[in-house]
Amino acid sequence: MGPVGPAHPGGFEYGKQRCTAYPRYVVQRRLFPAFLEMYLPIVRSIRFGHPLAVEAPGDQLPELDFGPVISASKANELATQYDEAVRGGGIPLFRASLGQGRFLEGQDMSAYSPPAAVLQPAASWSLHHAEPFGPLDSVVVVDTKAELLAGMNVSNGCLVASIATDDPDFAAQVTEELQAFKVGVNKPRSRGDRDEVFGGIGASWKGAFVGGDLLVNAVTYGPEGAKERLYGNFPDYSLYPPR
Repeated sequence: MGPVGPAHPGGFEYGKQRCTAYPRYVVQRRLFPAFLEMYLPIVRSIRFGHPLAVEAPGDQLPELDFGPVISASKANELATQYDEAVRGGGIPLFRASLGQGRFLEGQDMSAYSPPAAVLQPAASWSLHHAEPFGPLDSVVVVDTKAELLAGMNVSNGCLVASIATDDPDFAAQVTEELQAFKVGVNKPRSRGDRDEVFGGIGASWKGAFVGGDLLVNAVTYGPEGAKERLYGNFPDYSLYPPR
């Protein structure tokens, strides 16, 4: 494995309510101290709250990393999942409080979920094979390549993944074995521009892939008519384009 790369609060944009967010970190044990030195200052610096929360009229609007999650029930679900992870033996690595956010006086804060992180959550955790779709991170420490791949592939497919290493050969080997549609080496990977092919491996994507002509192909018939095989994941087949 290799060095821990840089991070940025931008990883928490939209409260990690995006399909290409990075909520799970799989870290080599000997690099865990370096990971914490990078990660904890970042997560402690996260600014969240109401985008119009100012102390006086005419004040500059606050610079925030994210606002509310999609609903109050989602915020409650994330809090419940954090508590579940800790009760199951996970180590509470970080948890901000609503008091650290920026809010209007008297406003309803029930849909806000402060950032949190859990270390080594149990395999029985409800999010072990799923994504939180919110600002709740999990960190897993590993010792071997096999453990690394198991940790990164635990959700049975994903849209994007990244690996940080100073060994190009190791990166190439792991990239081939990751169940991710797009993989970044020493950089985050995202959906890309609208002309770039985009989809997911395994359970992370159902239906036709999109991007460029693929979106048109998904809603029109080509020369083969209804027998045309589209790129994507379907009940009876999966077909992947060059990535």
